[in-house]
Amino acid sequence: MKLSYLWKGLPGHPIHPPLTDVTIGTYTAATVMALASVVGVANRAAAHGWWLALVIGLISTGLTATTGFLDWLTIEWRSPLWWTATWHMCSMLTATVFFLLATLIGHDGYTRGAVEGGPFVLTLVGFGFLALGGWLGGAVVFVHGMRVLSLVEEPTERAVAPAPHPEKEEAEGA
Repeated sequence: MKLSYLWKGLPGHPIHPPLTDVTIGTYTAATVMALASVVGVANRAAAHGWWLALVIGLISTGLTATTGFLDWLTIEWRSPLWWTATWHMCSMLTATVFFLLATLIGHDGYTRGAVEGGPFVLTLVGFGFLALGGWLGGAVVFVHGMRVLSLVEEPTERAVAPAPHPEKEEAEGA
């Protein structure tokens, strides 16, 4: 087994995409809870959930960004795939900055059980960049085909197998 499997995942089963699900889901939940607090649906509980979700999102971003950056380093410099992945990375880093600012500036509101205007706007802007970054990340996979083996006739038991298959490593260039 290759050491790179620790940060890249197995052929056909990269680690970065499932980590993005955690991060995007957490930030999406934070945005929904911020909106719920601002419109008065569940002021105190939603404000607490918003801030805690932002903190969890920031923690998960560390691992998600690390695995994405390590994948990015393997891309041919200045290729169309590299440009798309670079814009994806820039958008996600920008989103992270906005979420971090919302977390830091919004802490006082969190302690009072309210999402205030400034942190709410920061959260919305962060979510906008998150959505853009997700769109670009989808293009990296579904348009450029990064880390996709495209073995449509592969039997289910082999496609979902956790053990790497040597012929797939050659196909992927792992």
